Amino acid sequence: MTLSDIVEASGIRRVDVVAWRDLDDPEAGGSELHAHEVLSRWAAAGVDVRLWTSRVDGAARVVVRDGYEAHRQAGRYAVFPATALRGLTGKIGSGDGVVEIWNGMPFLSPVWAKRPRIVFLHHVHAEMWQMVLSQGLARVGATIERAIAPPVYRRDRIITLSESSKREIVERLRLSADHITVAPPGIDPRFCTGGTKDQDPLVITVGRLVPVKRFDWFIDAMRKLRADHPRLRAVVVGEGYERPALEARIRDAGEGDWLTVPGRVSDESLVDLYRRAWLVVSTSSHEGWGMTITEAGACGTPAVATRIAGHKDALVDGVSGTLVDTMDDVATAAGAILADDDLRSAMSAAATEVAQRFKWEETASVAFGVLAEEARRTRERRGS
Repeated sequence: MTLSDIVEASGIRRVDVVAWRDLDDPEAGGSELHAHEVLSRWAAAGVDVRLWTSRVDGAARVVVRDGYEAHRQAGRYAVFPATALRGLTGKIGSGDGVVEIWNGMPFLSPVWAKRPRIVFLHHVHAEMWQMVLSQGLARVGATIERAIAPPVYRRDRIITLSESSKREIVERLRLSADHITVAPPGIDPRFCTGGTKDQDPLVITVGRLVPVKRFDWFIDAMRKLRADHPRLRAVVVGEGYERPALEARIRDAGEGDWLTVPGRVSDESLVDLYRRAWLVVSTSSHEGWGMTITEAGACGTPAVATRIAGHKDALVDGVSGTLVDTMDDVATAAGAILADDDLRSAMSAAATEVAQRFKWEETASVAFGVLAEEARRTRERRGS
């Protein structure tokens, strides 16, 4: 069945979605891109989708994007109680379904949403709390995620991005595996092979410039790597509050001529970088998937990535790239791939083949199918 067929058979016509950040937020990342790709496809299939999220400074409170409405209703942290209040008063959640995107701090939708409901949970935050918050706030966030939220969501249907993330959710949050569906993210068609690789080694990393991405690992690994590859160039693509510190780290070491941080780049420039690069690196400590790995793979570029949930599914170890455990391992694995033309060529071909398996249409269809099933069960319980 197509997504349109699933929507038509479900009887679901309006859905409210609650999320922390909107796609236009300066710190938007993979979670926000994932939401946009899914929601725009639901809207195209005939669903009235309304996204409720935090404000974006200097931007309109309501915007229509690719068929769905984004309502920016409150500040960065006030959005959580504001959403719950709107839910309790019926201003959110009066349609045919509710979707919560649980990104660290939960909205506790089971408390206030009485319609059929599903939850997107990309990964467990765990140690991430200590990376971005003060000790006291980190303790609060970790306690909510580990001890308070799981009992609230124990009956909810959860959608996550990978089998490895599912295992982590079951092990750490003690949620039932039977309630968790895996729906890998897709890849936009613009990410495809073409052009030529740079004549000299080019290694890139892409993501929000925040502590969890551990770009300091990337910088240190590239420094080690350049000793054996003196013509190496490296690029850190992305924007975030850690950018000044990363730029200072590079500047103080006198390496700004070959190691650059251009910030966020256009879609066309990103595709060009993926195609020209010899290798993409992801040093994240936590990911639900690792979308930069499969985006680069679709452009014919293999990866070196940390051995974490998400990466374990986005990359086939030893085939489309290499999984590593330490910063030194990043340098060693990257060096081996850069130095071996045959290995790099084989991994490039494999990375493209792996990436071609993932389609956003399938992601959107699987997720909506779970919501449709919840709607059917709700009708049966109510005897209608």
